[in-house]
Amino acid sequence: MRHLINFLIRYSTWFVFAFYVVVSCILLFKNNSYQQSIYLTSANAVSSSIYGVRSDITSYIGLRTVNEELQARNADLTDEVLKLRQELKKYQGIVGDTADDKSDARFDYILATVLNNSTRHPRNYFSIDKGYKDGVHPGMGVVDHNGIIGIVNVAGAHTARVISVLNVTQPFSVKLMGTSYFGMLTWHGTDPSIAYVEEIPKHVRYKIGQKIITSGNSTAFPEGISVGTVMGQVRTDNDNFVTLKVRLSSDFSNLSNVRVIKDILKGELDNLAKYDNRDMKNKSNKD
Repeated sequence: MRHLINFLIRYSTWFVFAFYVVVSCILLFKNNSYQQSIYLTSANAVSSSIYGVRSDITSYIGLRTVNEELQARNADLTDEVLKLRQELKKYQGIVGDTADDKSDARFDYILATVLNNSTRHPRNYFSIDKGYKDGVHPGMGVVDHNGIIGIVNVAGAHTARVISVLNVTQPFSVKLMGTSYFGMLTWHGTDPSIAYVEEIPKHVRYKIGQKIITSGNSTAFPEGISVGTVMGQVRTDNDNFVTLKVRLSSDFSNLSNVRVIKDILKGELDNLAKYDNRDMKNKSNKD
């Protein structure tokens, strides 16, 4: 208490001065309309600046939530498009009478965030913040809002590693949009925005800018997901097939929010594939 009294006595002149300044300002702005308007204008400008900064900070913090909501909505819309395509095939007679009524709900999506990513190596990978406890398993396809970006190859409890499209060892089954001709998408290890579609039959007609989409020939990706657009043809030594140069839809240097594709029929289809392989092996042994 003694220290407080000594402090007040030592700086009493400053406290008195500050008190008179405050009282003077109050009387000045209260009794003079011009000074009062200046004060209100200045106060409004300062408060507006403060509120603006606070709004910017709040908006930035909320971007993650907004992004996640947009990704969820995007996943719902993608699923809806796939369902409509299935319905269209039914009515066009492409699927036939063997179509399963539950095929509409074949694919589901798990939202994830990219933890780290690389684009500078011949074999590139990236990690996501979802693992097998979240339903992520090896073999699942991964897409962002632009198109396909990879396939899961290792899944931990809460994280997973994904083989990027930018990996020279990993091909992807794709096709020319509007046709039934498909080929293999490969990356040649140079430009992260360019890939190549090989094994396209030579007689197939294509246009510059024509879309390349997933073929649907695997459980990793449903048919129709964007891959890229045709830039032109690359000269090869093969007389029966052509290789197309493709500009990839996704920006691999800026991956953030992604979706892991869950195929509900994957287990059943994998078991059938194992059965076929075992049957072929037994037949080969008998021969």
